[in-house]
Amino acid sequence: MIRAAAILSIGALAIGALSLVSCSKNAGQQPELTGQVAARVGHQVVTTLEIENELRLANVPLDRRKDPTVVKQFLDQLVLRKYLVQQALGAKMDQEPNVLLDILRAREQVLANAFIAHEVAGQSFGKSDIERYVAANPSKFAQRQLMTVEQIRFALGPGTKAVLDANKDAKTMDDVDHKLTLQGIAHTRAVSSLSQSDLPAELAKLLEKRKPNEVFFGHAGRTGIYFTVKDEEPHPLEGEEASNLALQGLKMDALKAKINAATEAARRVTKFEGEYAKIMSATATATATAPSTSASPPTPTAPTPASATASSEAAPSQAAEAATH
Repeated sequence: MIRAAAILSIGALAIGALSLVSCSKNAGQQPELTGQVAARVGHQVVTTLEIENELRLANVPLDRRKDPTVVKQFLDQLVLRKYLVQQALGAKMDQEPNVLLDILRAREQVLANAFIAHEVAGQSFGKSDIERYVAANPSKFAQRQLMTVEQIRFALGPGTKAVLDANKDAKTMDDVDHKLTLQGIAHTRAVSSLSQSDLPAELAKLLEKRKPNEVFFGHAGRTGIYFTVKDEEPHPLEGEEASNLALQGLKMDALKAKINAATEAARRVTKFEGEYAKIMSATATATATAPSTSASPPTPTAPTPASATASSEAAPSQAAEAATH
Protein backbone atom coordinates (compact mmCIF):
# COMPACT_ATOMS: atom_id res chain seq x y z
CA MET A 1 0.00 0.00 0.00
CA ILE A 2 1.44 3.34 -1.06
CA ARG A 3 1.41 5.94 1.68
CA ALA A 4 0.90 9.68 1.31
CA ALA A 5 3.79 11.66 2.74
CA ALA A 6 3.32 14.95 4.57
CA ILE A 7 6.03 16.96 2.78
CA LEU A 8 6.10 20.60 3.89
CA SER A 9 8.62 23.20 2.71
CA ILE A 10 10.08 25.87 4.97
CA GLY A 11 8.25 28.51 2.94
CA ALA A 12 4.92 26.85 3.75
CA LEU A 13 5.23 28.12 7.30
CA ALA A 14 4.80 31.65 6.04
CA ILE A 15 1.74 33.27 4.57
CA GLY A 16 2.74 32.34 1.02
CA ALA A 17 5.07 33.43 -1.75
CA LEU A 18 4.03 36.96 -2.70
CA SER A 19 4.68 39.47 -5.44
CA LEU A 20 5.26 43.02 -4.27
CA VAL A 21 2.19 44.85 -5.51
CA SER A 22 1.42 48.46 -4.72
CA CYS A 23 -2.18 49.63 -4.47
CA SER A 24 -3.52 53.06 -3.64
CA LYS A 25 -7.02 54.02 -2.60
CA ASN A 26 -7.87 54.76 -6.21
CA ALA A 27 -7.41 51.65 -8.34
CA GLY A 28 -4.78 52.12 -11.00
CA GLN A 29 -3.23 55.23 -9.46
CA GLN A 30 0.55 54.94 -9.40
CA PRO A 31 2.01 55.61 -5.92
CA GLU A 32 4.75 58.15 -5.40
CA LEU A 33 8.17 56.55 -5.77
CA THR A 34 11.53 58.16 -5.20
CA GLY A 35 14.75 57.22 -6.89
CA GLN A 36 16.54 57.91 -10.11
CA VAL A 37 14.41 57.49 -13.23
CA ALA A 38 15.68 54.58 -15.32
CA ALA A 39 13.01 54.62 -18.03
CA ARG A 40 9.78 56.31 -19.05
CA VAL A 41 6.96 54.15 -20.34
CA GLY A 42 4.29 56.51 -21.59
CA HIS A 43 3.26 58.58 -18.58
CA GLN A 44 4.78 56.13 -16.08
CA VAL A 45 8.37 55.88 -14.93
CA VAL A 46 10.61 53.00 -13.89
CA THR A 47 12.93 53.96 -11.05
CA THR A 48 16.19 52.48 -9.87
CA LEU A 49 14.47 51.54 -6.61
CA GLU A 50 11.98 49.41 -8.53
CA ILE A 51 14.78 47.63 -10.38
CA GLU A 52 16.61 46.95 -7.12
CA ASN A 53 13.40 45.65 -5.58
CA GLU A 54 12.84 43.22 -8.45
CA LEU A 55 16.40 41.93 -8.07
CA ARG A 56 15.83 41.48 -4.33
CA LEU A 57 12.57 39.60 -4.78
CA ALA A 58 14.23 37.31 -7.32
CA ASN A 59 17.04 36.55 -4.84
CA VAL A 60 19.70 37.71 -7.31
CA PRO A 61 23.11 37.55 -5.55
CA LEU A 62 24.47 40.96 -4.54
CA ASP A 63 27.55 40.57 -6.72
CA ARG A 64 25.36 40.14 -9.82
CA ARG A 65 22.92 43.01 -9.28
CA LYS A 66 25.10 45.38 -11.31
CA ASP A 67 25.64 42.89 -14.13
CA PRO A 68 24.32 44.63 -17.30
CA THR A 69 22.82 41.38 -18.62
CA VAL A 70 20.89 40.78 -15.39
CA VAL A 71 19.77 44.41 -15.12
CA LYS A 72 18.58 44.39 -18.74
CA GLN A 73 16.49 41.27 -18.10
CA PHE A 74 14.68 42.79 -15.13
CA LEU A 75 14.34 46.23 -16.68
CA ASP A 76 12.70 44.63 -19.73
CA GLN A 77 10.24 42.88 -17.41
CA LEU A 78 9.42 46.12 -15.60
CA VAL A 79 8.92 48.02 -18.86
CA LEU A 80 6.59 45.30 -20.15
CA ARG A 81 4.62 45.32 -16.90
CA LYS A 82 4.23 49.10 -16.94
CA TYR A 83 3.10 48.98 -20.56
CA LEU A 84 0.53 46.25 -19.89
CA VAL A 85 -0.77 48.15 -16.87
CA GLN A 86 -1.38 51.18 -19.09
CA GLN A 87 -3.23 49.01 -21.61
CA ALA A 88 -5.34 47.48 -18.82
CA LEU A 89 -6.22 50.91 -17.40
CA GLY A 90 -7.09 52.15 -20.87
CA ALA A 91 -9.49 49.21 -21.21
CA LYS A 92 -10.93 50.10 -17.76
CA MET A 93 -10.08 46.66 -16.46
CA ASP A 94 -9.30 48.22 -13.08
CA GLN A 95 -13.06 48.74 -12.71
CA GLU A 96 -13.93 45.07 -13.09
CA PRO A 97 -15.05 43.51 -9.77
CA ASN A 98 -12.74 40.49 -9.99
CA VAL A 99 -9.72 42.64 -10.82
CA LEU A 100 -10.47 44.97 -7.91
CA LEU A 101 -10.73 41.99 -5.58
CA ASP A 102 -7.40 40.65 -6.84
CA ILE A 103 -5.74 44.04 -6.25
CA LEU A 104 -7.17 44.22 -2.73
CA ARG A 105 -6.05 40.66 -1.99
CA ALA A 106 -2.50 41.33 -3.21
CA ARG A 107 -2.26 44.47 -1.07
CA GLU A 108 -3.49 42.64 2.02
CA GLN A 109 -1.08 39.76 1.47
CA VAL A 110 1.92 42.06 1.13
CA LEU A 111 1.01 44.03 4.26
CA ALA A 112 0.28 40.89 6.29
CA ASN A 113 3.53 39.30 5.21
CA ALA A 114 5.49 42.47 5.98
CA PHE A 115 4.01 42.66 9.49
CA ILE A 116 4.87 39.05 10.33
CA ALA A 117 8.40 39.51 8.96
CA HIS A 118 8.80 42.65 11.07
CA GLU A 119 7.64 40.84 14.21
CA VAL A 120 10.04 37.93 13.69
CA ALA A 121 12.95 40.21 12.78
CA GLY A 122 12.70 41.75 16.25
CA GLN A 123 13.63 38.44 17.90
CA SER A 124 17.24 37.48 18.55
CA PHE A 125 18.80 34.15 19.48
CA GLY A 126 22.02 33.53 21.38
CA LYS A 127 24.53 30.72 21.58
CA SER A 128 22.53 28.91 24.30
CA ASP A 129 19.39 28.96 22.11
CA ILE A 130 21.33 27.44 19.24
CA GLU A 131 22.85 24.76 21.48
CA ARG A 132 19.43 23.79 22.85
CA TYR A 133 18.00 23.56 19.33
CA VAL A 134 20.88 21.32 18.20
CA ALA A 135 20.44 19.07 21.24
CA ALA A 136 16.68 18.84 20.71
CA ASN A 137 17.04 17.87 17.02
CA PRO A 138 19.70 15.13 16.84
CA SER A 139 18.37 13.83 13.51
CA LYS A 140 19.24 17.18 11.93
CA PHE A 141 22.74 17.33 13.41
CA ALA A 142 24.69 14.59 15.25
CA GLN A 143 22.53 11.75 13.92
CA ARG A 144 21.83 13.22 10.49
CA GLN A 145 21.52 10.77 7.61
CA LEU A 146 22.16 11.31 3.91
CA MET A 147 19.52 9.42 1.94
CA THR A 148 19.52 8.18 -1.61
CA VAL A 149 16.01 8.75 -2.97
CA GLU A 150 14.48 7.32 -6.13
CA GLN A 151 11.48 9.14 -7.54
CA ILE A 152 9.03 8.97 -10.42
CA ARG A 153 7.44 12.26 -11.46
CA PHE A 154 4.44 12.89 -13.72
CA ALA A 155 2.07 15.76 -14.48
CA LEU A 156 -1.19 15.79 -12.55
CA GLY A 157 -4.33 16.18 -14.63
CA PRO A 158 -7.93 15.02 -15.17
CA GLY A 159 -6.84 11.38 -15.18
CA THR A 160 -4.90 11.58 -11.90
CA LYS A 161 -7.49 9.63 -9.87
CA ALA A 162 -7.24 6.71 -12.27
CA VAL A 163 -3.44 6.80 -11.92
CA LEU A 164 -3.64 6.77 -8.13
CA ASP A 165 -6.22 3.99 -8.09
CA ALA A 166 -4.10 1.85 -10.39
CA ASN A 167 -1.03 2.28 -8.20
CA LYS A 168 -2.56 2.19 -4.72
CA ASP A 169 -1.34 -1.39 -4.15
CA ALA A 170 2.02 -0.98 -5.90
CA LYS A 171 4.82 -2.48 -3.82
CA THR A 172 7.86 -1.24 -5.76
CA MET A 173 8.93 1.61 -8.00
CA ASP A 174 9.07 -0.88 -10.87
CA ASP A 175 5.35 -1.56 -10.31
CA VAL A 176 4.60 2.16 -10.50
CA ASP A 177 6.79 2.62 -13.58
CA HIS A 178 5.11 -0.32 -15.34
CA LYS A 179 1.56 0.82 -14.60
CA LEU A 180 2.24 4.40 -15.65
CA THR A 181 3.66 3.09 -18.92
CA LEU A 182 0.60 0.89 -19.51
CA GLN A 183 -1.65 3.91 -18.89
CA GLY A 184 0.32 6.00 -21.36
CA ILE A 185 1.32 8.52 -18.67
CA ALA A 186 4.53 10.39 -19.50
CA HIS A 187 6.90 10.27 -16.53
CA THR A 188 10.53 10.52 -15.51
CA ARG A 189 12.50 8.33 -13.12
CA ALA A 190 15.65 9.49 -11.35
CA VAL A 191 17.84 8.97 -8.30
CA SER A 192 19.17 11.79 -6.14
CA SER A 193 20.46 12.51 -2.64
CA LEU A 194 18.68 14.23 0.23
CA SER A 195 19.92 15.25 3.66
CA GLN A 196 17.70 14.34 6.59
CA SER A 197 18.19 17.86 7.96
CA ASP A 198 16.31 19.24 4.96
CA LEU A 199 13.12 17.40 5.93
CA PRO A 200 10.30 18.74 8.13
CA ALA A 201 9.96 16.81 11.38
CA GLU A 202 6.72 15.14 10.26
CA LEU A 203 8.25 13.67 7.14
CA ALA A 204 11.47 12.67 8.90
CA LYS A 205 9.49 10.68 11.47
CA LEU A 206 7.40 9.06 8.75
CA LEU A 207 10.49 7.94 6.85
CA GLU A 208 12.17 6.67 10.02
CA LYS A 209 9.30 4.19 10.44
CA ARG A 210 9.26 3.12 6.79
CA LYS A 211 9.47 -0.47 5.64
CA PRO A 212 12.26 -1.53 3.25
CA ASN A 213 11.60 -0.11 -0.24
CA GLU A 214 8.23 1.28 0.87
CA VAL A 215 6.74 3.56 -1.78
CA PHE A 216 5.29 6.95 -0.87
CA PHE A 217 3.24 9.40 -2.90
CA GLY A 218 3.20 13.17 -2.75
CA HIS A 219 2.77 16.13 -5.05
CA ALA A 220 4.52 19.42 -5.66
CA GLY A 221 2.15 21.84 -7.34
CA ARG A 222 0.89 20.11 -10.47
CA THR A 223 3.49 17.36 -10.38
CA GLY A 224 2.81 13.97 -8.80
CA ILE A 225 5.73 12.11 -7.23
CA TYR A 226 6.15 8.50 -6.21
CA PHE A 227 9.34 7.99 -4.22
CA THR A 228 11.24 5.54 -2.07
CA VAL A 229 14.40 5.72 0.04
CA LYS A 230 17.00 3.36 -1.42
CA ASP A 231 19.83 3.85 1.05
CA GLU A 232 21.11 6.10 3.84
CA GLU A 233 24.42 6.72 5.57
CA PRO A 234 25.54 8.81 8.55
CA HIS A 235 26.37 12.40 7.66
CA PRO A 236 26.59 14.48 10.87
CA LEU A 237 26.40 18.25 10.70
CA GLU A 238 28.77 20.20 12.95
CA GLY A 239 30.50 23.51 13.48
CA GLU A 240 29.45 26.75 11.80
CA GLU A 241 27.25 24.94 9.29
CA ALA A 242 25.29 23.38 12.16
CA SER A 243 24.97 26.75 13.93
CA ASN A 244 23.64 28.41 10.78
CA LEU A 245 21.08 25.68 10.24
CA ALA A 246 20.00 25.82 13.89
CA LEU A 247 19.58 29.60 13.69
CA GLN A 248 17.46 29.24 10.58
CA GLY A 249 15.33 26.61 12.34
CA LEU A 250 14.85 28.85 15.38
CA LYS A 251 13.72 31.73 13.20
CA MET A 252 11.32 29.53 11.26
CA ASP A 253 9.87 28.21 14.53
CA ALA A 254 9.41 31.81 15.65
CA LEU A 255 7.72 32.62 12.35
CA LYS A 256 5.32 29.71 12.77
CA ALA A 257 4.56 30.75 16.35
CA LYS A 258 3.81 34.32 15.28
CA ILE A 259 1.43 33.12 12.58
CA ASN A 260 -0.34 30.78 15.02
CA ALA A 261 -0.68 33.58 17.58
CA ALA A 262 -2.01 35.96 14.93
CA THR A 263 -4.52 33.32 13.81
CA GLU A 264 -5.88 32.98 17.35
CA ALA A 265 -5.97 36.77 17.81
CA ALA A 266 -7.87 37.17 14.55
CA ARG A 267 -10.45 34.62 15.66
CA ARG A 268 -10.97 36.41 18.97
CA VAL A 269 -11.85 39.73 17.33
CA THR A 270 -13.94 38.24 14.53
CA LYS A 271 -17.72 37.86 14.57
CA PHE A 272 -19.10 35.74 11.75
CA GLU A 273 -22.57 36.52 10.49
CA GLY A 274 -25.47 34.76 8.79
CA GLU A 275 -24.82 31.35 7.30
CA TYR A 276 -21.08 31.84 7.78
CA ALA A 277 -21.55 31.87 11.56
CA LYS A 278 -23.15 28.43 11.32
CA ILE A 279 -20.44 27.15 9.00
CA MET A 280 -17.60 28.35 11.24
CA SER A 281 -19.30 27.16 14.42
CA ALA A 282 -19.88 23.69 12.98
CA THR A 283 -16.30 23.53 11.70
CA ALA A 284 -14.88 24.57 15.06
CA THR A 285 -16.99 21.98 16.89
CA ALA A 286 -15.97 19.20 14.51
CA THR A 287 -12.29 20.11 14.88
CA ALA A 288 -12.49 20.19 18.67
CA THR A 289 -14.22 16.82 18.95
CA ALA A 290 -12.39 14.96 16.18
CA PRO A 291 -10.22 12.10 17.55
CA SER A 292 -6.54 12.14 16.75
CA THR A 293 -5.40 9.53 14.26
CA SER A 294 -2.15 8.15 12.97
CA ALA A 295 -3.63 7.23 9.61
CA SER A 296 -1.88 8.20 6.39
CA PRO A 297 -0.98 11.91 6.45
CA PRO A 298 -2.59 14.33 4.02
CA THR A 299 -1.30 14.52 0.48
CA PRO A 300 1.49 17.11 0.42
CA THR A 301 1.44 20.30 -1.62
CA ALA A 302 5.08 21.23 -1.36
CA PRO A 303 8.46 20.08 -2.66
CA THR A 304 9.39 16.41 -3.01
CA PRO A 305 12.34 15.02 -1.04
CA ALA A 306 14.65 15.18 -4.05
CA SER A 307 14.06 18.92 -4.46
CA ALA A 308 13.24 20.06 -0.94
CA THR A 309 16.54 21.84 -0.36
CA ALA A 310 16.45 23.80 -3.60
CA SER A 311 12.79 24.69 -3.28
CA SER A 312 12.92 25.84 0.31
CA GLU A 313 16.01 27.98 -0.25
CA ALA A 314 15.38 29.32 -3.72
CA ALA A 315 11.81 30.46 -3.31
CA PRO A 316 11.00 31.42 0.28
CA SER A 317 8.14 33.81 0.98
CA GLN A 318 9.07 37.36 1.82
CA ALA A 319 8.34 36.74 5.49
CA ALA A 320 10.52 33.64 5.58
CA GLU A 321 13.30 35.43 3.71
CA ALA A 322 13.24 38.35 6.11
CA ALA A 323 13.08 36.07 9.13
CA THR A 324 16.10 33.99 8.15
CA HIS A 325 18.50 36.77 7.21
